[in-house]
Amino acid sequence: MTQQLAIPQTPAIPSQSQRSAAQSAAPTLGTAGLVTVLLGAFLPMLDFFVVNVALPTIDHDLTAGPAVLELVAAGYGIAFAVLLVLGGRLGDSFGRRRLFITGAAAFTAASLLCGLAPTAWTLVAARAAQGASAALLLPQVLATITAASSGAQRARALSIYGAVGGIAVVIGQVLGGMLIAANLFGTSWRAVFLLNVPFALLTAVLAFPYVPESRSPHAAGVDLPGTALLTAALLALFLPLMEGRAAGWPLWSWVLLGAFPFLTTAFLYVEHRAERAGQVPLVPLSLLRIPEMRWGLGVAVPYFTGFGGFMFVVAVMLQQGLRLGPVAAGWALVPMAAGYFSASLSGPRLIGRFGSRVITAGAVVQGSGLAILVAPVLLDWAHFSPWRMLPGVALAGIGQGLIGTPLFRVVLSKVPAERAGVGSGVLATTQQSSLALGVATLGTLFLAVSPSIGIAHALALVLTLQLTGSVAIFLLSTRLPRTVA
Repeated sequence: MTQQLAIPQTPAIPSQSQRSAAQSAAPTLGTAGLVTVLLGAFLPMLDFFVVNVALPTIDHDLTAGPAVLELVAAGYGIAFAVLLVLGGRLGDSFGRRRLFITGAAAFTAASLLCGLAPTAWTLVAARAAQGASAALLLPQVLATITAASSGAQRARALSIYGAVGGIAVVIGQVLGGMLIAANLFGTSWRAVFLLNVPFALLTAVLAFPYVPESRSPHAAGVDLPGTALLTAALLALFLPLMEGRAAGWPLWSWVLLGAFPFLTTAFLYVEHRAERAGQVPLVPLSLLRIPEMRWGLGVAVPYFTGFGGFMFVVAVMLQQGLRLGPVAAGWALVPMAAGYFSASLSGPRLIGRFGSRVITAGAVVQGSGLAILVAPVLLDWAHFSPWRMLPGVALAGIGQGLIGTPLFRVVLSKVPAERAGVGSGVLATTQQSSLALGVATLGTLFLAVSPSIGIAHALALVLTLQLTGSVAIFLLSTRLPRTVA
């Protein structure tokens, strides 16, 4: 900035407007601001899975039925996934703090609607609105961290973000079970959603003084063709996968699945053509030229797909297979949360010393935990219990922490600050889409085959598939640059 303002032999004194512009161009994220944006990230991630343990109670209370019940879970994930990139783009254009506050306020209102829903279909609509508001909120978190911090501060913040994501998923299942069992003021499952209201409102209020405003200096308008095609492609994939089984795989489900590759190809073509024409597409494919982004997203797909499928399948297995109550089912996953958290604490130090090979080691540790978990499932299912799960899930949690915590830092390490919003949106979309894909594929497979081959063998099949995902993570992680900026 001083080089641009300096005039030979005549020092230029910047005006008040120039000083303000310089300050706004270099926002700084303090500790209070970091806590605020991480709280804003925690709530949407928590709500992706907190509903899992509440579904049987919702079914009993609202007489939802299987198809509508899956929409209660799927509506949030679908709306979340299809709008994330658009949320990042809007933050680039209109200001990330502004969109963060708007998203938090909308999340507050949608959570209240979920908690007060009188019918199952009302709950489905409210969950979709909740997912849409989360899509406005979450991309601003990564974008703000990337744009308003640098060096060691950014590395530490991204590592904490990765830890928050994994812990939120596990805590969601534990907390959901406890709230349902407590039945606070007779709210039953509604407390799962109503608990969001004060915390989301607090997030919006704290953002005003503590979260710096930032935006892209070259923000572009909304890419309407790209947005429409991406939305259509993701809907064509997720709707049949999540609803096809419950509806008996009607013709429309196969038509949508058949349309998915064509819609995806059209989306990539439109985005490539727009970027070559000098426009700014919804997803600039040039971002994939960055090795950290390209190979990091490759790692993210099997990692989050396996993680999402595992959490859903284990929640169903504990309640329907082992006949545990919501609280006991939630507590059975505490060893995984403890393992994840312990690995997350050491993540920044390990990344500084070993670079991206921490992710490679995490794939080995996660795979070992899954293999240890498969053994008692196949060899002694009659005596299978949360205690016998403990070594496997704890080790898997450590491995997941070693993968997930540094992954966000690796992927975004070389993304330019002016593209922080779209880069964060692409990563967040990959994360949420893969989580939903895991529920849709591994979850559907488990529910489809367990009546014929039994819960034990169905669980072993899913764990084995996730184990192959650990192998894929291992191989892809070796392509990442060794040193992490």
